[in-house]
Formats: sequence, structure tokens, C-alpha cells
Amino acid sequence: MTYLRDRIELLFFVASILLLAAGGAAWLLGQDPPAELLWAAGTVLGLVFAVAWVAGALRRREATVDIIAVLALAGALWVNEPFAGAMITVMLATGRLLEARAGARARRELSLLVERAPRTARRRVQSGVESVPVEALAAGDLIVVGTGEVLAVDGRLLSAGILDESALTGESLPVERVVGEDLRSGVVNAGAPIDVIATATAADSTYAGVVRLVEQAQAASAPFVRTADRFAALFVPLTLVLAGAAWALSADPVRAVAVLVVATPCPLLLAAPIAIMSGLSRAASIGVVIKGGGALERLAAGRAALFDKTGTLTRGQPTVADTVTAADTVDADEILRLAASLDQVSPHVLASAIVTAATRRDLKLEMPEDVHEEHGYGLRGMVGVHEVRLGKAAWIAPGVEPGWVRQVRRRADLDGSLTVFIAVDGEPCGAFLLEDPVRPDAPRMIRALRAAGIGRIVLVTGDREDIAHTVGRVVGVDSVRADCDPGEKLQVITAESANASTIMVGDGVNDAPALAAAGVGVALAARGATASSEAADVVLTVDRIDALADAILIARRSMRIGMQAVVVGMGLSLAAMVAAAAGFLAPAAGAVLQEVIDVLAIGIALRAVIPGISHTINMAPADIATARRLKTQHDAVSAVVEQIRAVADTLTTRDPDLAPARVLLGRLETELLPHERADEELLVPLVARALGGSNATADMSRTHAEIEHLISRLHRLLNGLERDARAEDIIELRRLLYGLYAILRLHNALEEEGAFSLVPDARAEPENLTSPAQNTQRKADR
Repeated sequence: MTYLRDRIELLFFVASILLLAAGGAAWLLGQDPPAELLWAAGTVLGLVFAVAWVAGALRRREATVDIIAVLALAGALWVNEPFAGAMITVMLATGRLLEARAGARARRELSLLVERAPRTARRRVQSGVESVPVEALAAGDLIVVGTGEVLAVDGRLLSAGILDESALTGESLPVERVVGEDLRSGVVNAGAPIDVIATATAADSTYAGVVRLVEQAQAASAPFVRTADRFAALFVPLTLVLAGAAWALSADPVRAVAVLVVATPCPLLLAAPIAIMSGLSRAASIGVVIKGGGALERLAAGRAALFDKTGTLTRGQPTVADTVTAADTVDADEILRLAASLDQVSPHVLASAIVTAATRRDLKLEMPEDVHEEHGYGLRGMVGVHEVRLGKAAWIAPGVEPGWVRQVRRRADLDGSLTVFIAVDGEPCGAFLLEDPVRPDAPRMIRALRAAGIGRIVLVTGDREDIAHTVGRVVGVDSVRADCDPGEKLQVITAESANASTIMVGDGVNDAPALAAAGVGVALAARGATASSEAADVVLTVDRIDALADAILIARRSMRIGMQAVVVGMGLSLAAMVAAAAGFLAPAAGAVLQEVIDVLAIGIALRAVIPGISHTINMAPADIATARRLKTQHDAVSAVVEQIRAVADTLTTRDPDLAPARVLLGRLETELLPHERADEELLVPLVARALGGSNATADMSRTHAEIEHLISRLHRLLNGLERDARAEDIIELRRLLYGLYAILRLHNALEEEGAFSLVPDARAEPENLTSPAQNTQRKADR
């Protein structure tokens, strides 16, 4: 139906241009009767279409300014001004064609994912590989994804691969993913066939959720009502009164027709919707689906932002923060390797965190055998020659609880962490502390929102007050409301809405009522759509919340440009109407002038297609490759950082054993220091280039110097303790280690926020794969 309508409007435009041009050619050749006949035919053509549009509006009980076009076309025929009528027809056809093209462009941007939705998948079974409908897939199924195929469900990689994620992230070139990484449905396998274990059904996966969101956005944005129709109740009577007064005072019906001709603002009155459609399309191109022009307008009007915590300002996925060993003789990397090997085949969200931690440290994983899940307790299986158990402390270490287990639990309670304990060959040997870290891009996003005009930012969460305030201080919000259930969140939104237009951002099921109650609700659906996505007005399909600030800028710019187009066009049209009523404009001249005004207004509106100011930092492809390489090294040396704390914890003044400290010093000097020096040499300059100055990198450089100084002091101190180690020396050594640990934790947080969060996707990528689009400079709306 849409295709047929677009074809008819294209034919209408072509026919109107041909009739006007043919009439003009005949007039230039001195053939007045054929010219007037051709122009009259063009006028009749426009009259037929205009009458059809008015009839359709009346059936829908909508106000419309097309009644002015009907009167102007009929009046042009009545007073024998066929050229003016033909010009009006061209104006009508041009406006409709521009509207159709703008709508088609927006639909094309939003329909990309829908058109690529997979229908079948290949599942491994005992007898081989079978092709099944995607609806038949379940969590835990082993899936084979061939070259060029679309991943049908969310899953975890069992073999390394190269993937095209452009449909979800906008990243134009493939990226390399390693074993254990989570994949979102909708990505395309750009390399050799890969094996994936499903972690969700097709209906609950990212791709299906985004398809539903796109369909909602299309339904909301398709029936755009032209902006001028809102004012038809005022504009149409004004035009008729002015035309009638001109006729009555001058006794000349030609003046009335001239007023009607210059008051035919169909293309002009499409200017604002064209700007809005352009804004929707621009937002979709950066991974933000805005559900219609009304949502765009409310997003532009927002002045106060409220954020949920989990999954919004934090990653929403657990990350291994530390590996605790039961004794000095236990190798932390080895128990992490065994745990990750077992967890490879588990769809549990905590399993993903452990596998990711191991792969980031370049640990070699083995495929487990004889894996069994003890519901409510944990997972057990064989990894090589070792029997490995993962799960609750009571299952791993039954009976009397060892002291190290109590310490792990106490630390987890203080930090708000989760714990997973491990036993190898029946012997409890360690635990993993998992936390939900703050998103590295969250503080920069908060600053970008303030730069975009958001005056107040509030954190509203159901989490504990101490954890909520910690996150709030890190990201820089104005106020924190903790321990809120969904009803209390609604109360906070109601109170904030009384003072300013509100934007609520969340990603959980319990956020849906708050998103619906706010002026505009923004949901994060990068890892799959939930009830919050269905209730939201704006949905982020990329896992980068800094896109929200750019979406607000796009919305405000689109609304501003649309208003400029309407004000300029309407002002000039009203001036032309007064001139026509006074007899200074004939219908033919008025038709030409109105065409110029309409083209000017639409030209103003089309500025919204041009990119404006963006808070997204664009980096050169070579810098992106360098940053990703350094990020891989950054993740690999994190084990050394955690070893500092472990060594400091075990130091005692009675019979001190300095061997672990000397081993640690060796790792610091051979692994960590070379990485920090590479950061200073390579990372700091590229961040300065991306941010446009060296001031932004001063903190990183200062901490680099402090880290090197503390390691140098540690070297001298341990050399001096070779012969005699007194109690005060051990205290000094322990103080030095804790200080180094604190500096490194702070330094790593600064690098995550200030450097690695600038990279489009801080994962390993083949260095020869670079994106020209990422080498663009910031563009400003001048």
C-alpha cells in the first residue's frame, strides 16, 4: 500500500512538471491557446488530487489546509489564470513527493533489522547438525553459525570468530571475538563457521526485541500529521476572511484568487515534519530508536534526567573483581582457568563473567567433560584430570566454615559483591568476587547531558543506600534516592516533573512504570528488550549510554530547525497574502513567489539531515587499533594488580616470608611497568588528540609517574631486607604495597573512563580492519 501510494505521488509530480513545462514551451513559441490548455489540464490534475485529500481528511475527521488548495485551483480556473493553477499543482506535487521521500528514508533506517531477521538456525545434535526454526531453540543448545549467517539467539562463543555487528552497533567493519565472549543475536558471522551455546530463546533474545521496537517505532512514526494541520482551524478562516475582504473592497475576484494562491502552503507546511523525520533517521543511525515525532519533541523539551542504577549507570552484568585463594600455595590464575573451562558450557550469567575474566588474561581453556548442574548449589565436571566444583560455599566447603571463607563473605558484604566458590579435586581452594562496575562512559555521559542543557540529574534505584551513593559520587549526579520500589520511583518522578520536563532512563522490568510516567522514557535494550523497552518512548539499541546525549542534541536541533522553517515560511506567506489582497501580486506572480517561499522553507528544514554537534569522540583508525591493543594488555596485567593486595594481606611481622613479595616485584618490573610505559608513550598522546588537548591526560601521566616511583621504592626496600627484616620494615613494606595497590586501582579507573571508553568497542580487532567513518572530525551546526 505504501509502495503504491509512493508511485502515484511520483507520477503526479512528473505529470505536473511535464504539463507546466509543455505549456511554457508552447507559450514561448507564441502558441497561447495550447499553452493555456496544457496549464488548465495541470490545474485540473491538481484539483482532483486536492479534492481527494480533503475528502480523506474529512473521513478521518481531521482539519486540513488542503481546502485552500481546492479553492485556489478552482478560483484559478474561474478567473482564467491557468498558469497560476499549474504552478499550484507543481507545489502540491513537490510537497507530497518530499514528504514521501522523507518518510521512506526514515522507514529505511528503521527497517534494516526487520528485513534481516533469521528464520532458521543449525543446531548440533548427536547425529550431526539439523536445521530448525529459531523458535525451537532453547538455552543450552549448541548452534553452528556459518559464514555470512545471522546469529538467531543470544549466546556465548565456543570458538573464536570474526563478526559483523554493524546492524546493532553501527560499527562498519568486522570485529574479532574470542572464546567465552557473549554475543547478541543479529550479528553476522564474517569469518569461518563458529560454535555458539545459546543463552536465551529467540523470543527473549536481543534481535527479536529490537525488531519489536522497530515495528513500534514505524507504527508511531508512519501517520505523521503535517504540522500546519494543527493550525488549520485558525489559518483557513484567516485566509478566507482576507480573500473575501480583498474581493469585497476591490470588487475584483482576481485579488481573492491571488490571496488563495499565495496561501497554498502545502510544501511549506510539510517543513516541520521533514525536519522531525530527519531527526528520527539521524537518531536511528547512531543506535537510538525514537518512537515518533511526539517522543522526539518531548525528548527535546527534557530538562531533568532520572537514572536507574543497575544496567544503566553500571554495566548490569557481573564482572570478576578479584580472585581469592585459600592458601599461598594456590595459583589464582590456575583456579580461574579451571573455573572458566567448566563454565564455558553454562548459560548462567555468572559463568559468562568468569569465562570473560579468564580470556582477558589469555588463559588457555579446556573443554570440560561430564558436566552436571546441581540446581540451587552449583556446577561440577571434569577439566582435564581435575574434578572441579563451582557454587555456593555450603556446597563447596560443607561443615565447619574455614576462616578464609568468612573473610570472603565479609568482604563481599561490605562491597556489595557476589561470590562463587571453587573446589578442585574435592579441596576448597578459592573464591571469585563479582561486582557490577560503573560504566566507564557514564561520567562522560553525565557531563555531556549537562552540556546539552539537562539541569538536574537524579539517581533513583532500589539498591542499598551506600552502594547507590558510591555510584552517584563516581558519575556525578545531583541527588540520590535509594531503596526505592517501583511505586516510590513513581513518586520521585512525579515530584521532579512538577519542576521540569523529565527524562527517565532504565533497563529493568521494574523500570517500566517509571518510564511510562516520565515526560519521556528511555530504555536500554542493547542486551535484549524487556518490559521497560515496550513502555519507553526512546530505546538505545547500542550498549553505549553516551548516545543519549547525542540523541537529545539531535532532537533539539530537529525541533529548532523545523520551527525556523515554519516561522520563515509562514511569515513570508502572510506578507505575500497581504500584498496580494492589496493588488500588488497577480495570481501568476503569486504562484511563482509562493513556490520560491516553499522551496526556501523546505530547504531550511532539510538542514536537519546534516549532522550537527556531537558529544561522540571520533578517533583515527590507527589510534583505535592502538587503544584496543593497549586495552588487551591492560586486562592481562590486572592479575598482577590483584596479586599486590594478596601479598600485602599475607605479610606478618612474625617470621615474615618475603619470597612472594620478590616474585611480585619481578612481575611488576617485567609485566606491569612495560605496559604503563607503553601507555604513557602511546595511549596518552592519542587521548590528547581525541580530546583536543593535553590537560585531559594530565591525571594519567601523573599516576604513571607515581606508579613507577612506588615500584622503584619497593625494589630498593626489598633489596635492603635481604639480610635483616625487622617488624617495622615489614610494616613499611605492607604500607607500600597497599599504597601501590590503591594508586593502580585509581589509575586503572581513570584509564577506563578517560581513554578506553572513547573507543567504539574496546575489544580486540584485527589491526588491518579500520573504519573510515571513525576518522571523521566533529561536525558543528554553524
